[in-house]
This record gives sequence, C-alpha cells and structure tokens, in this order.
Amino acid sequence: MTITSQTIITAAALVAAIIAFARYYNKIYDLVKHQKSQDEDIKAIKREQTLMVYSMRACLDGLQQLGCNHTVPDAKDKLDKYINQMAHDQLD
Repeated sequence: MTITSQTIITAAALVAAIIAFARYYNKIYDLVKHQKSQDEDIKAIKREQTLMVYSMRACLDGLQQLGCNHTVPDAKDKLDKYINQMAHDQLD
C-alpha cells in the first residue's frame, strides 16, 4: 500500500477544511453569545431609564404641588405625553 502525493494532498485539504469549519463555527458561536449579552445589557438600561423617567415625573409633580408653576406644568405635560406615547409605541 503506497501513499501517493494525491492522497496526502486530499488528506491535507480535508484537515484544512475541518479546521476552517471549526474556526467559523467558533466565530458564529462567539457572535451569538455577544449578542445575547448585549440584549441583556439593553434590557437593564431600559429598566433604568424607565425608573429615571418616573422619578423625574414625581419630582415635577412635587415641584408643582409646592407652587413652582412657571415651566413645571409644561414640562410635566410634555413628560406625561412622552410616557403615554412610549406606552403605546407611538413615538415619532
């Protein structure tokens, strides 16, 4: 049984193809893993932003109750409109 140069070339090509496939699979796996991590980060940021918006509204409401009626009612109305639009996904 003789190993010809064609057999060696074919075996080397097969090994190279397997290595290339493994590398691309690993890159795709890392990309999906990174995307999932980013999705979790975005969800956390959205929760924090929601908390800040409601806290801001509470502050404006408190200022209005204390009699700060110059621009506070306008800001509060705009914030209420924004919250309502976000709740209904109608923000332009």
